[in-house]
Amino acid sequence: MHMEDSPVTDPSKAGQTHQQKAELAPKSGERPDQGVAPAADYEIPAADHPTLAGHEASAGAPPAHEHIPAPPTSEAKYLYPVLAQPPEALTGLKLEGREKIAAGVTAVIKSMQFSWSEGGVGRGTKALLGLNQKNGFDCSSCAWPDPDEHRSVAEFCENGAKATASDADDQAAGPEFFAKNSLAELSRLTDRDQNNTGRLTHPLVKRPGDNHYSQISWPDAFQIVADELNALDSPDEAIFYTSGKVPNEPAFLFQLFVREFGTNNLPDCSNMCHESSGSALSPTLGLGKGSVTLNDIHEAEVILVIGQNPGTNHPRMLSALQKAKRNGAKIISVNPLIEAGLVAFKNPQDFMNPLRALGALLGDGTQLTDVFLQVRVDGDMALLRGIMKHLLEAEKLNPGQVVDHAFIKEFTTGFDSVVETLNNTSWEEIEEISGVSRAQLLEAANLLAHKQKIVTCWAMGVTQQRKGVETIQEIVNLHLMKGAIGKPGAGTCPVRGHSNVQGDRTMGIWERVHSKFLDALEKEFKFSSPREDGFDVVESLKAMNAGKTKVYFSLGGNLLAAGPDTEFIAEGMRKQSLTVFVGTKLNRGHLVTGKTSLLLPCFTHVDIDMQKSGHQMTSCENSMGIVSQNKGILVPLAGEMLSEVAIISGIAIATLGDKTTTDWVAMTENYDVIRDHISRVIPGFEKFNEQLRQPGGFYLPNGPRERKFTTANGKANFTATTLEKNIVEPDQLVLMTVRSHDQFNTTIYEYNDRYRGIHGERRVLFMNPADMAARSIKAKDLIDITSHFEGEERTVEKFVAVPYDIPKGNVSAYFPEANPLIPITSVAKVSNTPTSKYVVVTVVPTAVNNDKRIKQREKMMA
Repeated sequence: MHMEDSPVTDPSKAGQTHQQKAELAPKSGERPDQGVAPAADYEIPAADHPTLAGHEASAGAPPAHEHIPAPPTSEAKYLYPVLAQPPEALTGLKLEGREKIAAGVTAVIKSMQFSWSEGGVGRGTKALLGLNQKNGFDCSSCAWPDPDEHRSVAEFCENGAKATASDADDQAAGPEFFAKNSLAELSRLTDRDQNNTGRLTHPLVKRPGDNHYSQISWPDAFQIVADELNALDSPDEAIFYTSGKVPNEPAFLFQLFVREFGTNNLPDCSNMCHESSGSALSPTLGLGKGSVTLNDIHEAEVILVIGQNPGTNHPRMLSALQKAKRNGAKIISVNPLIEAGLVAFKNPQDFMNPLRALGALLGDGTQLTDVFLQVRVDGDMALLRGIMKHLLEAEKLNPGQVVDHAFIKEFTTGFDSVVETLNNTSWEEIEEISGVSRAQLLEAANLLAHKQKIVTCWAMGVTQQRKGVETIQEIVNLHLMKGAIGKPGAGTCPVRGHSNVQGDRTMGIWERVHSKFLDALEKEFKFSSPREDGFDVVESLKAMNAGKTKVYFSLGGNLLAAGPDTEFIAEGMRKQSLTVFVGTKLNRGHLVTGKTSLLLPCFTHVDIDMQKSGHQMTSCENSMGIVSQNKGILVPLAGEMLSEVAIISGIAIATLGDKTTTDWVAMTENYDVIRDHISRVIPGFEKFNEQLRQPGGFYLPNGPRERKFTTANGKANFTATTLEKNIVEPDQLVLMTVRSHDQFNTTIYEYNDRYRGIHGERRVLFMNPADMAARSIKAKDLIDITSHFEGEERTVEKFVAVPYDIPKGNVSAYFPEANPLIPITSVAKVSNTPTSKYVVVTVVPTAVNNDKRIKQREKMMA
């Protein structure tokens, strides 16, 4: 088949779209071509750059000399005119019963309503019809893969429709809007209302002393960035943050610019979500990514879903689980909350099938979970130990039928030490820590005992625990014990939460250096890259707060709302000389600024990106290592928006001047030029332009998928972990933060969470009824929540207590509202990920704190 040439060989063809042929796509059940060699893994340190010692210092607390006092949390509203936290005013809670079925007709109706309200009927419908199509654009929300073969007309979920509608918003937030509204006034809007102000259309500046953003020209904005960066005593005084929404091409350019500037300070949202996955998978399997394809999910005999709520966070995954169930799979769900998306699913696609339409309308949907294990927060590691302990007992009774000894002998090391660890772990420990009985664990183990086609999926419910890395290593131990990896229907599946968060890491967005990658980058672009590790998110925030940095540059995202310890982040932002925010819509993070601040509007995935060579496309990598094209279909709103590529190149030219020999102009005029550079730098991207124009894109090489384990010893490694009991005081509870159904990451679409029965409010705390009774708290009572860490307290006020089916001793709240409670120094071992799924708190009725609150306010106002 003739493929379009890249501009290197035929510049006249640059930007044209190749005629795709659907019949060339892999069919269901086939193992697609993934290349011959495993791709280099940029998620682990090379041998000459070991993991930062500080990350391994402890499972939660930092060394004593790093003790950081708690910032003011409940007092901050009196101290600062611009609110870093969402306003405390309640929006009107209406409680209903928890739903037991996900999706269905309601999801379809909600998708259409939101799409048409944001972009209008015509613009909204056009956007949805191009969403996740092979010649369309990639969903800007989750990274769940699209089918290799046939794709339906409506290849999206409710949350994808909301994200796309928000991107396609036909309302503009231009200079006139910001002239009328000060930063302080805008900060008093809810996060939903901030998002609903419309698309950013013009570059804006807030100068020292100003309380408004005002219009600025692009050349002047670029020069401000250049002047501030070039005035630094060291490039390491700047922080360059990246959102997982950024496509591959701008991500590659961003890390190139930052490294040519002279630093590896490249924190990104991976540091706060799946860093624990990469830290666990890389040394055990050789690749910090998952090992399965979508077809493997369909073919699996048993699927474990651990610490994940697919009904809200990855709704298209429900279709894959439904297909697996119809093929005979069993599903084990592990979660502290019984979520609708783990119980049953009504597939909206069934309404278009005459044979299934009536059942989809009137029936109970497809029952998904066969065994539900309602684990305690942070108890997953003990739970996995219990399942494996049962499997070892089953192997003794059925020699050679439960444990895959042939696989273990040929491909692995360390099995004996894991067996010893399991034998030395008591059932009392397992039951106490996990909160799940030995009998329930046996029920799950029985489903696994005689199966090898096993897939385990997990997300932030695991990665953001104190021992998230070790918990994932236990998942790997289970798969290695069963030989359930590197074969159809089996493997590991970390489910990424943002459209290109995996691709950004592949493109080199990482604060830890990898020698082979930097060697190739230097050779391609003729410069000397810095070789010292940079700051991850937590280390960046510490440096900013301590006044050790002067410039914060954010390529997308909302770190203020996504990160831990909200007021700690805000104080760090205020200490910067310059903050730069590249974004599409207003968010709270744009309002808490440095002395000078720039707000620079860029295109979204749905926008047509026209450059000198024509209509450009970018690319994204999904959770299963497929790289596919993204080509916008809507005309951008009137204004002066630029592509992310153009913004990065403009800043690079202004900042680097004659220090760079990189042709930033050529790469901006034609993104094929960027991809040609990538093809020579990153393994697996050979013939990038050609492969990207194949229908559905292409798979990156994946060693574990082929039983090629590119670890230091060339083997898949079992890991003997250490199980720890969490000790809390009698009046203390353990909090985990979660999303509502009407939000994606930090973007809030509405105040509802209908699957959990919440309508009209976000400031809620889900509590076990027994814990409420012990504290004399009734449903809908106002409460204050205080976190406790290293003798420090952080308090958020005016939440509403909601009784819920959650393990005794555990509570749950939405982020970003509960993020001020998460201490900046409470992190997971090795990955340095904030422990959003383990925060020790106390809860009291708000009335108890009334006198304290009055005294605080008097003190602050004095």
